[in-house]
Amino acid sequence: MTLSLPQPGAPLEHYVSTAPFDPLQFEAMSAGQARYHLASQKRLMWWKFKQHRLAVVSGIFLLLLYCTILISEFLAPYGLHTRNVEYIHSPPQQVHFFHDGQFIGPFVYGRQMTLDIETLRRSYTDRPNDVQPIRFFCRGDSYRFWGLIPSNLHLVCPAVGGQMFLLGTDRLGRDVLSRIIYGARISLTIGLIGIAISFVLGIVIGGFAGYHGGVFDLLVQRVIEVLQSLPSLPLWMALAAIMPVTWSPILVYFGITIILGILDWTGLARAVRSKLLSLREEDYVLAAQLMGAKAQRIIGRHLIPGFMSHLIATATISIPGMILGETALSFLGLGLRPPITSWGILLTEAKNVSVIAFYPWLLFPMIPVILVILAFNFLGDGLRDAADPYK
Repeated sequence: MTLSLPQPGAPLEHYVSTAPFDPLQFEAMSAGQARYHLASQKRLMWWKFKQHRLAVVSGIFLLLLYCTILISEFLAPYGLHTRNVEYIHSPPQQVHFFHDGQFIGPFVYGRQMTLDIETLRRSYTDRPNDVQPIRFFCRGDSYRFWGLIPSNLHLVCPAVGGQMFLLGTDRLGRDVLSRIIYGARISLTIGLIGIAISFVLGIVIGGFAGYHGGVFDLLVQRVIEVLQSLPSLPLWMALAAIMPVTWSPILVYFGITIILGILDWTGLARAVRSKLLSLREEDYVLAAQLMGAKAQRIIGRHLIPGFMSHLIATATISIPGMILGETALSFLGLGLRPPITSWGILLTEAKNVSVIAFYPWLLFPMIPVILVILAFNFLGDGLRDAADPYK
């Protein structure tokens, strides 16, 4: 196969369309292209994030869940420590809408408890003629909103003189649903506070290690390697066990949060270090140095914003680890202690296999843990894809 070259002086072939020029079509095409070419980085990231439907749904779910912790007292049907001694280990009640073919609205049937003298096991049967309508925006157990404002207003309440245990009760007759709602406030916020501590340590230590390098970088890398070589769960248990038993539950809560934040900064510090090692050689960094900018300003104003989207995606993936860490420590009895309530503390009720066999509804606190972990992972995947909208 031979390639023929054009003769000297001959016109070159072109590939320009010879179709008639349509200015309206050109203007419409230019407007559509300008929408993307003139869009800001944040808008491009938002468009890319909206394409990940699962991440959007997860983000909405987490947003609603975090909004509920602001009004936990109002949403819970019962108080946190309200005991119903006549309904210990009562199974979940089913919500009905029709009674004898007539629409009544949401209601539950009253229950009758019988005790087996030989096994000492309680059994509950519904009374089909005892209809107990569920009340909404009603007065119930008294509480102090956020420990400050006294009130007794609830979103849903049982009938006057009745019972409503939609997820059953525990060994003390406390409503499992109400305790799950209260426990969300601790389990969800401990992840946010822990990741804030982890981010401060990771960005500061990793940033200076990547920007300055030298002996400081060498020492930081050795410390990170030592911390990452230690098994996580035994280390958590050891650090949690050294907290004095005389500490109040609030001090224990902040102690667990600080422990989780201190142990989780190593991975982020290495990610920040690797990014700054590549970005510190850029021309705009040299320009900032020549203008007399200090290292703190260069890192905080010029380098960190360059991969802030990556940090946000990393945070959404790290928060589930914090929640699981608190849940594991509380389940083992080394984390938070009553009267503070978290999902991990609620799961301690289901330590015994026989308890799970007879009262499986005590495992219901595991469901929100699974849903929150999955939602954060899906949200992290969507943010990671949106971090680079040009792909």
